[in-house]
Amino acid sequence: GIEMEGSGGGGGGGVLREMLRYKSVEKADMAEIDAMVPEVSKKFFPGMSTGFTDPRANVQICDGLKFVEDTPAETYDVIIVDSSDPVGPAEVLFQKPFFDSLHKALKPGGIVCTQAECLWLHLPVIKDVASMCKEVFKGGKTTYAYCTIPTYPSGQIGFMLCKKAGGKDFDFNVASTPPPTVGSESSHESVTNPLRYYNAAIHPASFVLPEFARVELEPFFEPVDISTLENIQ
Repeated sequence: GIEMEGSGGGGGGGVLREMLRYKSVEKADMAEIDAMVPEVSKKFFPGMSTGFTDPRANVQICDGLKFVEDTPAETYDVIIVDSSDPVGPAEVLFQKPFFDSLHKALKPGGIVCTQAECLWLHLPVIKDVASMCKEVFKGGKTTYAYCTIPTYPSGQIGFMLCKKAGGKDFDFNVASTPPPTVGSESSHESVTNPLRYYNAAIHPASFVLPEFARVELEPFFEPVDISTLENIQ
């Protein structure tokens, strides 16, 4: 089964809700530093905060950095870091000691996905994080994907994805399960709302970078096999 730990900035419950769409997720631990954020989300954003009532969810009000540092080695299959921008208190979530702790907390072959800024505005920051991740996840894999979303600067936000060495081999740009929409074979029985953005074609396309970004970032990543985009409907 899959376990998930969301650390830092995920208090609204959106990441938790989306992870719990998958019936393969057996347990989801979430660390949130501010107890008020989940409560405000429950009150004003009931559609986003549905994951808090899922019996698979375990919400911890604590410092996500310390939570990860204290996690025993090889605990999680997947860790998602829904962090704030790399300034002020959240700056430590973009530094090597934190990523070393993430690496330790993952099982062999485990995956970390962390918020990784905007290609149009923050390419130097993304390059620094990519270089660090290639070092920390030596023997594994590192790559970058992005989505379009109007509420973020320039309408785009990215994700750094890293695989710890070992475990089953796979390509990040090839989805291992169908999208967890209503009635999908991958979706949990509690899923009642259809997906509005993610689909089978969006998945591999999210890893195809515009040329200016590809030139800068590809030295840190494995090149994307664009043949995965063919014959997708």
